[in-house]
Amino acid sequence: MNINATLFAQAIVFAILVWFTMKFVWPPIAKALDERAQKISEGLAAAEKARTELAVANKRIEDTLAQSRNEAAARLADAERRAHALIEEAKARAAEEAAKIVAAAKAEAEQQAVQAREALREQVAVLAVKGAEQILRREVDARAHAELLQRLKTEL
Repeated sequence: MNINATLFAQAIVFAILVWFTMKFVWPPIAKALDERAQKISEGLAAAEKARTELAVANKRIEDTLAQSRNEAAARLADAERRAHALIEEAKARAAEEAAKIVAAAKAEAEQQAVQAREALREQVAVLAVKGAEQILRREVDARAHAELLQRLKTEL
């Protein structure tokens, strides 16, 4: 065989192999590579989207936490103010009640002192009548001498 014919036959077989590869083998490989590239780009896009959504969610969570902390601090301050107000109110009521109790005790003591004086005057008047009766050795009529006894009570 002639080298030119062999070379020519090899060139034709190579051309047929290239055509066959380009027609039947290369399109599925190219399609698989394109699909893989598409999946990778979609995965990267999804990862980037998830990263931005995560950042937005973290920001929203931080804002919510800050707002919750502020509300908790405000509620705590309000509760402390209410507690102080209640304590002051209770102190004021206790002082008021103590003043009322002291005033009532003073009034009761004054009333008891007046009653004791009246009882003492009555007893002194009775003793004075008995003493005068013994001095005079006769009975003094309390009804007859009521005015005199009343004056004696007031003088005592």
